[in-house]
Amino acid sequence: MLEAKRRAAIFFILAFILASATGYMVLQKVKDLNSDLGAMTKIYVAKADIPSRTVIQKNQMTVMELPNKFVTDSHITSFSDLESQVSVVPLSKGDMITQNMIKPASNLQNENNRLVTLHRTDKVQFDQVIEALDRVDIIVSTDNKGERNTSVFMKDVVVRFSQGSGEKFAGVAVEVTAEQAPKLIHMQNYADHIRILKANVGQNSVPSEETEDQAALVEEPAETKVEKEPVVTTPE
Repeated sequence: MLEAKRRAAIFFILAFILASATGYMVLQKVKDLNSDLGAMTKIYVAKADIPSRTVIQKNQMTVMELPNKFVTDSHITSFSDLESQVSVVPLSKGDMITQNMIKPASNLQNENNRLVTLHRTDKVQFDQVIEALDRVDIIVSTDNKGERNTSVFMKDVVVRFSQGSGEKFAGVAVEVTAEQAPKLIHMQNYADHIRILKANVGQNSVPSEETEDQAALVEEPAETKVEKEPVVTTPE
């Protein structure tokens, strides 16, 4: 009887030691995995079903944590990236949202106007960061068989959307007429260099033909000098 109890006690002691060792190994493995995954980052996901082509609202979003190891530049980590944006695909509850799933919402002043995106590249340069509702001048440089020319291609163009800010500024979407859109796209494709200048003027500040005529009149001298005939005196 005593021998059986002794064996049972030894068995329980060995089982406890093995269970403790197993638990320690599992805990250590979990710690190693967490160390490999790194810290957690909050990313935005759909809180409810969102139809495509509708402006994304903040109350339609929620956040979830994702290990930094799996977070990429395409994930949305700030709601500012979703402001005035629409989803190009329908979203279901819990869907993660990435940059390639969203685009700026259309907010054109005229149904006959079009949005043309100007991305920041080696060919297209911006003198400074442009924001939505700014106005810009588009300067184009061309080289046609050695004949180089730089001119104002478009003036006082409305910027509808701006992508990124600071060092991450990536470009803008400008609103132009349906007739101007193909011309601007043609310049994007074939011009040697395009430069975007911020124009700090309002919509009503665009010079018209009447104001240009008035400016020309102001530049002309108001009075013309009349040469006086010399006075001739005769001796008495």
